[in-house]
Amino acid sequence: MDSDRVKTGASRVPHRSLFKAMGLTNDELDRPLIGICNSQTELIPGHIHLDTICEAVKHGVLANGGTPLEFPSIGVCDGIAMNHIGMKYSLASRELIADSIETVAMSYGFDGLVLIPNCDKVVPGMIMAAARLNIPAIIISGGPMLKGKVQNKNVSLSDIFEAVGAFNSGKISEEVFMEFEEETCPTCGSCSGMFTANSMNCLTEALGVALPGNGTIPAVYAKRVALAKDSGKQIMYLVKNNIRPRDILTEKAFKNALAVDMALGCSTNSMLHLPAIANEAGYEIDLNMANEISGRTPNLCKLAPAGAHFIEQLYDAGGVLAVMKELSKKNLLELDCITVTGKPVADNIKLAVNYDNNIIRDIDKPYSETGGIAVLKGNLAPNCCVVKRSAVAEEMLKHSGPAKVYNSEEEVISAISDGCIEEGDIIVIRYEGPKGGPGMREMLSPTALLAGMGLDKKVALITDGRFSGATRGASIGHVSPEAALGGPIALVQNGDIISIDIENYSISLEISDEELENRRKSFVAPEPKIKTGYLARYASMVSGADKGAVLERGF
Repeated sequence: MDSDRVKTGASRVPHRSLFKAMGLTNDELDRPLIGICNSQTELIPGHIHLDTICEAVKHGVLANGGTPLEFPSIGVCDGIAMNHIGMKYSLASRELIADSIETVAMSYGFDGLVLIPNCDKVVPGMIMAAARLNIPAIIISGGPMLKGKVQNKNVSLSDIFEAVGAFNSGKISEEVFMEFEEETCPTCGSCSGMFTANSMNCLTEALGVALPGNGTIPAVYAKRVALAKDSGKQIMYLVKNNIRPRDILTEKAFKNALAVDMALGCSTNSMLHLPAIANEAGYEIDLNMANEISGRTPNLCKLAPAGAHFIEQLYDAGGVLAVMKELSKKNLLELDCITVTGKPVADNIKLAVNYDNNIIRDIDKPYSETGGIAVLKGNLAPNCCVVKRSAVAEEMLKHSGPAKVYNSEEEVISAISDGCIEEGDIIVIRYEGPKGGPGMREMLSPTALLAGMGLDKKVALITDGRFSGATRGASIGHVSPEAALGGPIALVQNGDIISIDIENYSISLEISDEELENRRKSFVAPEPKIKTGYLARYASMVSGADKGAVLERGF
């Protein structure tokens, strides 16, 4: 056992003594040691209840011959961190989470790992750690929040951010605005639409690193606790049979994840996290691959913010496995990939049923023949940029307009609030990338303000930062190279015409090559916004968004 290095032999008697100081018995030390990384915190609604999930996991481990040993992880709630300096730390926290899990697991020689995330960067951070460590591991998340209800209308987090714009522009009363505050987030769990947290939790099933149901069983359902017990049981199976993350996280598994991503219409943040996870597993996801898979994968779901459906309804309709079953009808999945069930994808989806083809469209009657995310390229984004195509109004799929340029999220929010944005404008928000931000802030506030004011079908946004999974509209992020590196987005001037053609995967700054080169010659990189602490170190090491914003190896 891997844990023998901390507990076996005469030289490890001091180590055993230290374990016994924590109350462990000889019987417990003789069993496989299972590390349980629990990201429970009183700071995130998706994580407030994870102590219950962790206890259930421990029951599963104990009942099947293992010794569970709990340790913590940090986490950031993107909603609470939104639109202030805290958001600079959100994406950057992913690397801290992976590094801290590696540190603890290597120090204690765990025989297996159960990883308990739920929101945003915690899910990919934990999967990255599992791939890096390559000891038997399983993900069990906290589950999605139930939808809210305001004025007898079903709502989620994106609606309350949009309500800010509606209130500021006089479209709703203060009474209704306060009702949004009280009723939008009615339970614990990850926010109820297909935002980043639920996107990544659904993709744990597609990757094969979590049991069926992990992405969609609501946080408050008893079945979520039962799934946690089953996950505790299953880690013991994985340890016994030496099934490791890199046996599961194969190149084929990432293709499956991309296909499910496109079918579900996941957050554009998946285009950061899947490459980062693949990097730890020893693969490279070229975002051209995402377009290739998107080009042949139909969009089967319209979940909030792209549509009126919520994760609990996806669960009722059959969940992720039902989506995968639909995709398999046109041979769009690699069915021989092994998963944490110990079985291949083909066996996992065999009994899946699509109970509601209004929630999960039949493969022959999709919302669109192409997937929910598109990767665009052009002289404005030579490496790439990303848009959630399924959340863009049809009239904005192709659009040209004058640029209005802002050098921070704060600047653009002021401009929107002051009425400076007009129909047809293309808003450019730069110096918000991984290095320039630093931290590549997620920007839900400006997109939600525009939507609340009724401009989401009339204005486009382009940034080297990123947009929330709760964003809808022609919101194009991850522009690479970023402005801080002198990418073309740094050279855009007010009034420049920008052309966007999402269906043809293109984005262009309509100036000559000569003019672009002249502007480049006069470009001077700005001073770093943050010069001390973790973010300064992060900015010095982080790769571009097109590479997943991973920390580049310094050796």
